[in-house]
Amino acid sequence: MMVRNTRLCYLIGAFILGFTASRILDNDVTRKLGTKQGLVVNNYLQALTPIPTPTPTPARSPPTSLLDRTADAVKANAAFVILLQNKDLHEMRKTMRMLESTFNRRHGYSYVFLNNVPFTDHFKTHIRAMTTATVKFGLIPREHWSYPAFVNQTQAALNRKDMEARHVPYGESESYRHMCRYESGFIFQHELVQEYDYFWRVEPGVSFSCDLDFDPFMVMKTKKYKYGFAIALPEYVDTIPTLWENVRHFMQTYPEHISKRNSLEWISYDKGETYNNCHFWSNFEIVDLSFFRSKAYMDFFNLLDKTGGFFYERWGDAPVHSIAAALMLDRREIHFFNEIGYRHEMYEHCPESPALQLKCACDPKDNVDWVQFSCLRRFLET
Repeated sequence: MMVRNTRLCYLIGAFILGFTASRILDNDVTRKLGTKQGLVVNNYLQALTPIPTPTPTPARSPPTSLLDRTADAVKANAAFVILLQNKDLHEMRKTMRMLESTFNRRHGYSYVFLNNVPFTDHFKTHIRAMTTATVKFGLIPREHWSYPAFVNQTQAALNRKDMEARHVPYGESESYRHMCRYESGFIFQHELVQEYDYFWRVEPGVSFSCDLDFDPFMVMKTKKYKYGFAIALPEYVDTIPTLWENVRHFMQTYPEHISKRNSLEWISYDKGETYNNCHFWSNFEIVDLSFFRSKAYMDFFNLLDKTGGFFYERWGDAPVHSIAAALMLDRREIHFFNEIGYRHEMYEHCPESPALQLKCACDPKDNVDWVQFSCLRRFLET
């Protein structure tokens, strides 16, 4: 009994001594180390000192911000659609982290991943870990990722070798050509994409640098935009030597598909005689899929496809989408998303206005919009 009382007295004395010392040190540390460092040490000391339990207060919900209210608003019937391979996993995860933090964590739009070979379980597990939104994985039908019967594969192989010798970007790549053809005419037909009205195309490795306090999908819907972009550049001439002559053939064959308020002046300096190579960089595009699924666009794609130009040359989906939009849509149906900071490889759109810069983490000096070869200025002026 005496031993127990002695321990109790010792603990009480130690507590009183420690409490007194902390009060003395409180003033002494602040005096010797200065206010900032003293506060750091004092906080540590106070952590060692018992703190009375405060009286509980009723829980209060935090005020609803504009962003929170936006998240509760009606969503568009839309999804992110990504064409990629299993090897792109880690680049895709980096991109998703940015896309989620700048926009989608507040909106929860679905992701649709497509591949011409099955995704691995490892890929699926690590992709799903990046978001709480619905994630779907689809396999591309073989008939959409193979040579059509009208293409001479021997000639296509010879042309690839020639383009490789001339150092044409992706000139040697067979898979790149299948990708461009698929993006041009089939991706919006995939069974997992069919249920959506809008898609936002995303690629692994791209970056998003601005917080979005609006929903681009809802902007497309409410403003009745059909095609949205962030970067406009000229295409490599050597990849599309005969594309424009086939576009002119389309214009003559299907005059009913050409909008009266088109943007031909943006893609041609001479009223359609020649192509100035301007195109929207389609690795970023937000699209009303009724446009791609329209008879006008499908007539355009089918006419181009039957020439074999996707394989004999190296027609990209970017000029195909851009020329179609410029010819078939009203100018007001094409929208430049200036607010979305976006980078792909060496080119970046970085909003320059002071107000937008407060929401972004990019350097306006890196902005490609106003460099000499950019096509954006001409688009905004036409």
